[in-house]
Amino acid sequence: QGCDPFAQTQRSKLQHRRARINQQINKEMRMRAGAENLFRATSNHKVKETVALELSYVNSNLQLLKEELEELNSSVDIYQNDSESISVPMIPLGLKETKELDLLVPLKDFISEHYGEEGILFEKEIKEFMELRQAMRTPSRNEAGLELLMEYYNQLYFLDSRFFPPTKSLGVFFHWYDSLTGVPSHQRALAFEKGSVLFNIGALHTQIGARQDRASLPGLNQAIDAFQKAAGAFNYLKENFSNAPSLDMSAASLNMLVRLMVAQVQECVFEKMTLLCTQHDFLARLQLAQEAARVEDVYSLVHQTMTQAHVKDYVPFSWTTMVHVKSEHFKALSHYFAAIALCDCPVASDAELPEQEKAFIQFHVTMPEGPSLRIVLQDPEERRKLGKAHLKKAIMKHEEAMRIHGLCKILRKMDILQEVLSFAHKRSLSKYSEIDHEEDFFETGDAPDIHPKTHQKPEIKSPNFSQVKVTDLFHRLGPLSVFSAKNKWYPARRVHLMRGENGFGFTLRGDSPVLIAGVIPGGCAAEAGLKEGDYIISVNGKDCKWSKHAEVVHLLKSTGEEGVEIGVITL
Repeated sequence: QGCDPFAQTQRSKLQHRRARINQQINKEMRMRAGAENLFRATSNHKVKETVALELSYVNSNLQLLKEELEELNSSVDIYQNDSESISVPMIPLGLKETKELDLLVPLKDFISEHYGEEGILFEKEIKEFMELRQAMRTPSRNEAGLELLMEYYNQLYFLDSRFFPPTKSLGVFFHWYDSLTGVPSHQRALAFEKGSVLFNIGALHTQIGARQDRASLPGLNQAIDAFQKAAGAFNYLKENFSNAPSLDMSAASLNMLVRLMVAQVQECVFEKMTLLCTQHDFLARLQLAQEAARVEDVYSLVHQTMTQAHVKDYVPFSWTTMVHVKSEHFKALSHYFAAIALCDCPVASDAELPEQEKAFIQFHVTMPEGPSLRIVLQDPEERRKLGKAHLKKAIMKHEEAMRIHGLCKILRKMDILQEVLSFAHKRSLSKYSEIDHEEDFFETGDAPDIHPKTHQKPEIKSPNFSQVKVTDLFHRLGPLSVFSAKNKWYPARRVHLMRGENGFGFTLRGDSPVLIAGVIPGGCAAEAGLKEGDYIISVNGKDCKWSKHAEVVHLLKSTGEEGVEIGVITL
């Protein structure tokens, strides 16, 4: 459940293309490494020339593949919803791809060596784990897909405890491809596998957020929730997994992704406000303007982060451009709503004036030039003048957003974004011509920027791993408190005991597994070589690793004249 390996959706076709490009990049990089080694090793001039030519060919191939992958990462429109309404596209992430992994032999060997059990008896459990890993490579884009990834992530906790001792490697490599560059990485550490799955949990949340219909309130709330959870997954990854071998999981990259998700939440909050704002009064319009200024603020921060030296080389250019376009677009909207508040809303009555004045004092970053705010609020002509200044700035910013949008080939193909920008631009222009008087002889001033403020701060929601309950697939190996990869014990011994006058000559305590708490000197247990601290793992061939204290006592008491055979281990 939650897995659709054969789904022929647009999104899965993209993901298949990503897998193909990843494999080609891998092949070209291996060829490049070989050619570079040969170039360094040879002193023959002719060979050097041939290798240099081969290297330039491989490098140009790699460049083309990386550009193809960038275009793939820029196909944000495929992840959006199919509703008729026009919403600004959101940026989702593609899933990290991984190679198939065969754990059958390594785990069987480990079970034989470490646990002293027949490895072949655990083939069913190992295959079940491998099937789960195979399924989580193609999660469906919904709650079931998220649960599948979470289930696998939680199962890795048990795998780690059972099969990954702190001092020795299992000899298995985990291969994952970088989500943004397609470059392959591999590590023996299980932490890399965990981190990559966590990255995909975040990426799947971004895809779920992007596909919501944000023209409705439920859709907006779901998008906000999804982007907040995506931010939480990337943030958790940044704080708990360091030294990842791939760029997409570096601290700088994750920091950028957290900020991008927070900005997308803030944009949804603005859309929610416009949907809920049914009153067209002065204060509601001011609030919308401040909300838009807040969105501009967070997108500016994301743009700064994306253009930092060690991030800008691998973030798709279309993402950086889209974020820049959005920051200009929302700055324009903040000035547009300020103008609407001043020009379309009636002058305040004496009763409304104190509240409006209080809101207006905190509205601008710097005080507007000219008369006092109280006079501006009460004089329709002054309101028109300031509104005109805000509209002039809005139009400049709309034009800047459209100019930046035009610089990116991939964004130019995205009709929906073009439509949103041009609609907002035309709306501001028509408002400007409506309030512009022919006899205006004053120079339109420069409107101050609007103070950013939001009524709903984005939350970074950490992943809740406990919501998906899993049972340890390898629980037959025994309770983890004893039977784990980090503990070592001597080979199991079978001891035959006869009941004496004082019973078997030992006392027991604890559950799962039951522990020999004390051995009576001279008793038959002492003679058989049992020691305090030994664990009872079987009684007369019956496995007792998971048995409770009372069950083991009952089994011992029900033995007859022939005595009892118990299996014990010593840590």
